[in-house]
Amino acid sequence: MKNADGDVVYVGKSKKLKNRVTTYFTGNTHTFKTAKMVSVVEDFDYIVCKTEIEALTLENVLIKKHSPKYNIKLKDAKSYPYIKVTAEEYPKLFVTRERRSDRARYYGPYQGSASAHAALDAVMKIFSLPTCKRSFPKDIGKERPCIYKDMGRCIAPCTGAVDAAEYRALVKCAEAVLDGNVKKTREMLVGEMECASENMEFERAAVLRDSIKALERLSEKQKVVADVKVNRDVFSLYTSETEGVLAMLSVRDGALVNKNEFILSLSELTSPEDAISLIVDYYDTSAAPAREVMLDFPITEEDRELLSEYLSLSSKYKVSVKVPERGDGKALCDMARKNAEESARQYRLEGEREDKNLRRLTTLLGLPEMPRRIEAYDISNLGNENITAAMIVYEDGRLKKSDYRIFNIKSTEGADDYGSMREAISRRVSHIGDGTASLGVVPDLILLDGGEAHVGVVKPIIEAMELSIPVFGMVKDDFHKTRAITDGKREISIALETGVYAFIYKLQEEVHRFAIKTMQGAKIKKMTTSTLEKIDGIGPKKAKLLLSAMPLAKIKSASKKELAAIKGISERDAEKIYQYYHKEVPRVKNNNRNS
Repeated sequence: MKNADGDVVYVGKSKKLKNRVTTYFTGNTHTFKTAKMVSVVEDFDYIVCKTEIEALTLENVLIKKHSPKYNIKLKDAKSYPYIKVTAEEYPKLFVTRERRSDRARYYGPYQGSASAHAALDAVMKIFSLPTCKRSFPKDIGKERPCIYKDMGRCIAPCTGAVDAAEYRALVKCAEAVLDGNVKKTREMLVGEMECASENMEFERAAVLRDSIKALERLSEKQKVVADVKVNRDVFSLYTSETEGVLAMLSVRDGALVNKNEFILSLSELTSPEDAISLIVDYYDTSAAPAREVMLDFPITEEDRELLSEYLSLSSKYKVSVKVPERGDGKALCDMARKNAEESARQYRLEGEREDKNLRRLTTLLGLPEMPRRIEAYDISNLGNENITAAMIVYEDGRLKKSDYRIFNIKSTEGADDYGSMREAISRRVSHIGDGTASLGVVPDLILLDGGEAHVGVVKPIIEAMELSIPVFGMVKDDFHKTRAITDGKREISIALETGVYAFIYKLQEEVHRFAIKTMQGAKIKKMTTSTLEKIDGIGPKKAKLLLSAMPLAKIKSASKKELAAIKGISERDAEKIYQYYHKEVPRVKNNNRNS
């Protein structure tokens, strides 16, 4: 479904498409969301598919491509941390928040960075895998092993004593633990320990013993909720008029190894088919499903079979989808539902607090209505270089990071905060109405990190554009703490307004963090590039090519052949780069034998 501008606002599928589409435009019992969606629909496109699986796959692809406003989506799923296992000869394991369509395997998502790092640290210690940044087999034999080898904390593939097959076998065991299969891994380690003991390899047996104890400690943290043979993923969907939550529990060998609650971007489902899309979306950004997937919400038999077939094809093994009505499965579904309801309650309470703070802020500032979209700005610089203006967005009760922007200050000379703010706001408001996703909309309130002078240079720009956007400055005291808000003429103290103070402080700290992070990144990049540009024949363009191919540390240690293999770098360039970083320090000849 498309709006008047041709933007896709909803994507759906059905065996009887005419019947489904008709339901949106007939009757008067629609939810607010459906009625709102129908009011903006101006046109339709449709694609005929051979099978339901093909239609489900295409629906998922189109939703990701167009991000339709009225499709229900898992909110901020990409921000959840995963443990990534790369598909290399010597695989690497690390925590990441970005899941790509590569050959790597991903485990999670975890509820937070701390839990992801704790799980990773545990398996790295259990299997003595390297935690350094060396790449194997390239770095084998280049440097002496670190202290972790002597401590028995690393198998030290850098020595060349561990071949790729043995290394990958250990990684495979680590993956089994991350997937919740602790029992089989423990049995394997016990067998290896006994074998090592019989062969009088007591040091290896001791290391394996410590690994088994660490594995047992890890498994003790997992809550036993079912029979040891049970491996299930359980989903519960909770919706109300104000919020929606998808809760997910992962049970492996009878133990609860992971749980997550995802806030839905819209509060209610448009149709039962949307529930299927949620599950598909989850597994497209997560690890493979368990062989049993249980749902705590009703779907048709046809949709249940469709989801089972889709997950079986994507995972390459049989996945059974069930909606249990009794027994252990129903008990797990009840647990998932309680988690969903609690998450929704916490989300609602947080929203109510934010709403209360916004209402009070509206009153204090004398605004005609409560602001839906707030933009905050801060200027950051190092001396007279890398001057940037950061813009963050708070919209509909949440920080909207997809709309954050950085303005590199171009026309203002030197470290002029007022001139830089003037330039940034001028460039920002010039986009209003041009259709740009984040800059084309009109903000309801602009907050500047600064006092009366900052407000004084920005207000004329807003007035010249004939815009009625309230502009206020966030004033700090001598200890860099927010003490008041100013409209350029008067200061409004918020020292005793606890909720409002916390809200403003959060925005001020977030825009400052974003500004500093971006400025430091630009500075580091410039310093790195300028170092390469000191080499004869290497200008900005070639420096950029080099850095896009490998980091500076690798460039310094790379061979001539590796450098010449980079597209755009000639053998002559490679020779000069190599010579620059491999200069021999001349020895000082000492003719005084007695000195």
